Amino acid sequence: MTSRSSALRILVVLVTCPDRRTAQTIGRTLVEERLAACANVVPGLTSIYRWQGRICRDSEVLVLLKTRRSCFPTLARRVRQLHPYSVPEIVALPVVLGSPTYLAWVAESTA
Repeated sequence: MTSRSSALRILVVLVTCPDRRTAQTIGRTLVEERLAACANVVPGLTSIYRWQGRICRDSEVLVLLKTRRSCFPTLARRVRQLHPYSVPEIVALPVVLGSPTYLAWVAESTA
């Protein structure tokens, strides 16, 4: 299997959280449940968005999750269960290319 075809099975999922504690809980839970191979918690985000007719600006924490495409439906469901927002950001981006050994690790870690 080429790295490109392996990569197409891998996703990076973005989830924004209101604080570090929530982000770490979501990340750790998803890794423990083998729904994500890795969770990077990135503090210091400022989000500007429209919500209920108003423009809002909030500090948030980003979680980057690496997973297999086949895990996404269950991963998204778990994020919604664990997340305090009524409409959490859950956005999946396909990995087009990547290190074959890293991609194999992601696949193995989420199997």
